Amino acid sequence: MSTNDVLTRRIVRRETHASRTVAAMAAAFLGILFCLYVLLEATLQALGQDAWLTDPGALGAWLAGLPAGADSAVLGLSGLLILVAGTVFLLLAVLPGRRARYALPNPRAAVVVDAEVLASSLARRARLTAGVTPEQVLVTVGRGRVDVRIRPTSGVPVNGEAVRQAVAEELQLTGLQPQPEVRVQVSTLGVIGQ
Repeated sequence: MSTNDVLTRRIVRRETHASRTVAAMAAAFLGILFCLYVLLEATLQALGQDAWLTDPGALGAWLAGLPAGADSAVLGLSGLLILVAGTVFLLLAVLPGRRARYALPNPRAAVVVDAEVLASSLARRARLTAGVTPEQVLVTVGRGRVDVRIRPTSGVPVNGEAVRQAVAEELQLTGLQPQPEVRVQVSTLGVIGQ
C-alpha cells in the first residue's frame, strides 16, 4: 500500500467521522479545575490560612468515612451525576461517531459526499422517473437504507417499482459500498394541480 493510499484513507476517515475534541477538552477542563482547586487549598493550608471551601485533610477523612454521617439523598444524587457523566464520556469514546457523509471510490482522489447532496441526486432521479415536481418527492439517506416518499399528482398513477429501480441504478453509479437498500413509498393521497 502506497503512502498516497494511506493518506487518502486518513483524509476520508477524518471527513466521515466526528472529532472527539469537544469531549476531550471538557474532560481536560474538568481535570484542570479540580487540580487547581486542590492546589489552591494546599497552598492556603501551607501558608496557614483558612481553607477556601474545605480543608483537604478534612475532605479526605470525610470521603474515607462515607456513607456514615452523610445525607443519603445527596450521596445518591452525586453518584447518579457521576454515573451519567461517566456514561456520556464512555459512549463518546466507544461509539463510532459517524457523520452524515459518504466516501465514494475514486482512484485519484478522496471523494466525500454529504448525505444531503446524495439525497438530492437520488430525489432528482426519482422525480424524473415518477413524472412529479420536486416538492412531491422526499428522499432520506441512511447508512443501510434509502427511503423515497412520493406524493403523486391526483389521477396520475406512479409505478413504485420503476422508481425503486431507477434510484437503485443511480445509487450504483456512485459506487457507494455497501449499497444501501432502496425503499419507495407512494402516498395514497395525491397532490392537486401539480
